[in-house]
Amino acid sequence: MNGRARGLRVAGRAPTLYPMSNPTVTLSPSAAARVAWIAQRQDKPAILRLSVEGGGCSGFQYRYGLAETVDAEDSVSETDGVKLVVDAVSLDLVAGCVVDYVESLGGAAFRVDNPNAVAGCGCGASFAV
Repeated sequence: MNGRARGLRVAGRAPTLYPMSNPTVTLSPSAAARVAWIAQRQDKPAILRLSVEGGGCSGFQYRYGLAETVDAEDSVSETDGVKLVVDAVSLDLVAGCVVDYVESLGGAAFRVDNPNAVAGCGCGASFAV
């Protein structure tokens, strides 16, 4: 366990902390290769930040961007020398996810395989839990 916990507030009581069963978020080799390529082109470190914001068709939406640094509170995983970082708030919604890069006739995009999502939009950019 990495020391992170999920809090639950029950009417008038202090939060009860439950350990997260699988806090790991991973980057597929194809996503790592694409992040490395983009980072090299932009002369930035190969660090992809994944975060979750309210909005989108299904309630939450994924946000991606290259990061300059890793924050102390971030959860970090590494694949082929590329780091994937997730902030503590977003981690509850994406724990256990795999970030992939998929190329098809319809286009190319980063995709999140999120075991926590109970619904999602057709493009894969938003989800509900």
